[in-house]
This record gives sequence, structure tokens and C-alpha cells, in this order.
Amino acid sequence: MNNYLTVSITTPQKKRVFEGVSSCTAPGTKGSFQILVDHAPLLSQLEIGEIKLESDKGLERYSTSGGFLEVLKNNVSLLLESCEKAEEIDVERAKSALERARKRMQEKSADLDIRRAEAALLRALNRIRIAGKVR
Repeated sequence: MNNYLTVSITTPQKKRVFEGVSSCTAPGTKGSFQILVDHAPLLSQLEIGEIKLESDKGLERYSTSGGFLEVLKNNVSLLLESCEKAEEIDVERAKSALERARKRMQEKSADLDIRRAEAALLRALNRIRIAGKVR
């Protein structure tokens, strides 16, 4: 019996594999959920939020803009639109994105895609929040 999870995170930019993970927490559509060793098979859609990986090395935090997660035999596969390690988030860039999103939403022009503007706002807020947890 394996006492750890193997977690793979794939984005359009790269793939990362993490061995020896004891817990993976992800932002599901109905709230965050945790995957532990020997979890039942699962396929879930993910929302904008935080991914947490716990191992003997400690806790690692990541910001994601959503995607999908699959669990099968202690292998957790995350296929994500984006994923940034908390320590690598450019907070100033996230703050600029937040201001741009707020301005777009205040303009209320005829061609404003409100869902897209709200998603940009939520992504920026999420990145700022997660970066703040490690600084």
C-alpha cells in the first residue's frame, strides 16, 4: 500500500509532478475539498481558488484559475488553465489586473462581457490573497 499521493499539475505552459504528497486540497465548484491517500476515484471541475499540497517538506500553496481534477489509485491529476506557486506570484501585476478589472466593470459599456470582467476580478483577488499567505 502506498502511503502518499503523486500529484501532477499540467497547464498550457508546463507540467509539474509532486511525489510524497500526503494531502491535496482543491477549489471545487461547491467549495474546497481534500484528497487523502486511498481516496475513491473522482473527477471534479475546479474553480478559481487555492490548491494546497502537504508533504513531509511542508505546505505549498498555488493559485489557480480553474480546470479539472482526477483521482485514481493515489494519483491526482490536475489539468489547469493556470497555476502559480504563492511565492512566485507578482503581486504588483495582480494589483494592476485588479484595477483594470474594476475599471472595466465601472465603465458599463455596451460591449462589456460582465462574466469575463468578474472572472478577471476574481482571478486577481485570488492571486493577491494567496501571495499574502506566504509573505
